[in-house]
Amino acid sequence: MRVIEADTLLAVRASRLFDGDRGFGPSTVLINDGKIVDVDTTGAAPPAHAEVLDLGNDVCLLPGLIDVHVHLAFNASADVVGGLAAVDDAQLLNQMASAAHQALQAGITTVRDLGDRSFLALGLRDQLDAWGDPGPHIVASGPPITTRSGHCHFLGGVATGVHELRAAIRERAERGCEVVTMMVSGGHLTPGSSVHDSQYDLADLRLITTEAHRLGLRTAAHVHNPRSIADAVAAGVDTLEHVTFRTPDGVDADAATVAAIAESGAVVSVTVGDVPGRGGMPASIARRLEIMIDSWARLHRHGVRIVPGTDAGVSPSKPHDVLPYGLTALGGLGMTNLEALRAATSVAADACGLTGRKGRLTPGSDADLLAITGDPLADIHAVHDVAAVMRGGRWVR
Repeated sequence: MRVIEADTLLAVRASRLFDGDRGFGPSTVLINDGKIVDVDTTGAAPPAHAEVLDLGNDVCLLPGLIDVHVHLAFNASADVVGGLAAVDDAQLLNQMASAAHQALQAGITTVRDLGDRSFLALGLRDQLDAWGDPGPHIVASGPPITTRSGHCHFLGGVATGVHELRAAIRERAERGCEVVTMMVSGGHLTPGSSVHDSQYDLADLRLITTEAHRLGLRTAAHVHNPRSIADAVAAGVDTLEHVTFRTPDGVDADAATVAAIAESGAVVSVTVGDVPGRGGMPASIARRLEIMIDSWARLHRHGVRIVPGTDAGVSPSKPHDVLPYGLTALGGLGMTNLEALRAATSVAADACGLTGRKGRLTPGSDADLLAITGDPLADIHAVHDVAAVMRGGRWVR
């Protein structure tokens, strides 16, 4: 599709539209200078001076998808830690640019990077802006805050004690990060780290959350075991990542913690989405997966806001365009197709602090559009059939 001039009023027409909240029949989205001007769902003719693009009879327009948990610095190989160690920052930045564009081609117009090295996600954002490159919108946390030898310590975000923690949060605010990631529990990628162990106590988490909020940053907590989840909720964290309720003996989503999550208003980012045929998940996860899904379904039934966060980049089955598979997996939690679409658009935008800019097709929001063939409200698998992608008013596919 040709480049749209800045002063052109573009009318994009499709036979269906999902605006981030609900579905409509034939609709037209008016776009000017990278923003949505209006959305018509009545069938009215577009303004006479508008350039009209009709996408066809079996196309649905929806907001660009949002992956709330990615790692652009990870190369989706069988050894992401080794791959990271093998490249310098200049090489890594180029790899991250490729990862970002891979996501964009799948209709993922916004990514929230919850752990990089050397704050390179911020560097990538600046580089794309300087080039005039419409890559995905990047929400960045910088290196995740972790303990010495803790999960993902190799990314450089080690901080312990009051002074180091406050300095780490202040640095992220000064650099322009929008979110602080804290590794509350251990994780699978780091030798010597265990998902069953907590890395910070409640006092530390309250300090991180309070300081981050004071400086205008949101917070995301990597949590696996029940104690880490309960502590993160008590500390007032904005989004809970993974939330697997893992114990040495299995999975334990106790009723009190489930109720506390629901009452807190925190958003749960469930780690869903794997491309078939690209290698399975670790055996320790696979044998507990059904119980973990049941736990997430309980959260959904309790009214907890749930969004898909794929952890893109961490393994061969999670390339950076994996989110459509995560979206289709939400049905296993008891979500309807409508709820799943909301989770990856409007609810995800709210979770990332992007309400009014992303996730909804409304006047004043960024013109980030995904056009797919078929009707995702009837068949969620239609999200795999991408017809076109627009980012900030520019066609990128």
